[in-house]
Amino acid sequence: MTLLPADLRFALNLNGHASCIHRARETAFDPWPVVKFFNPVGVATWIATEIDGDGDTLFGLADLGFGCPELGCFSLAEIAAVRLPFGLAIERDAYFDPLAPLSDWTGAARRLGSIRLAEKALLRRKIDRLLPDPPPDADRHGGGADS
Repeated sequence: MTLLPADLRFALNLNGHASCIHRARETAFDPWPVVKFFNPVGVATWIATEIDGDGDTLFGLADLGFGCPELGCFSLAEIAAVRLPFGLAIERDAYFDPLAPLSDWTGAARRLGSIRLAEKALLRRKIDRLLPDPPPDADRHGGGADS
């Protein structure tokens, strides 16, 4: 699997350009993550929202498993160079759903101590929003047999 296919690189570049524009205008920019990388035999996880013009420096949320995920820059080349046991390497989550803007990810990950737990909480929130409201209780609305 390609660690960073062209379509995701394009989206990261767009966010990188948008970030520069917002910085120049001194306006807030809260992009949604584009890509998630993870260690298949460990806890390290990264989500990235943008890439610098150098084509290597990603910006996003990094969680190396110490209970304190941090916003910052990380190198795509360094992630790609990691060699793990059993001939494995860092992988891209091909089924990643961004779920929320980076500020939501950061808040949840810091509160819960990991990107993985934040992802579960954000997914739960998304599902709760999609579920229909429960049907009204007939007794409470005067439609029951005792009415």
